[in-house]
Amino acid sequence: MSNKLIIVARIEANPDKIELVKTELLKLIEPTLKEAGCIQYDLHQDNENPAVFVFYENWESRRLWQAHMNNTHLAEYMEATAGAVASFSLNEMTKF
Repeated sequence: MSNKLIIVARIEANPDKIELVKTELLKLIEPTLKEAGCIQYDLHQDNENPAVFVFYENWESRRLWQAHMNNTHLAEYMEATAGAVASFSLNEMTKF
């Protein structure tokens, strides 16, 4: 079995904050792709409900993903979107 970690993160913006959340999520992509252990970091927006965003992430290890979770660009995202996100869920997954 692989030690790689798949992350599926679902972010739902408040209806009046969709563009703000989208802009801030897009800012995460470039610095994250440069991080140690990041293999894939793809952002998707739901075609039926534009308030819903999904990140599909592929990491070399859980340890490296946890380092990502402590980076400043994520803290900046959290600050910029405070009160703008209706719901957030995250699944740590293993590919077979």
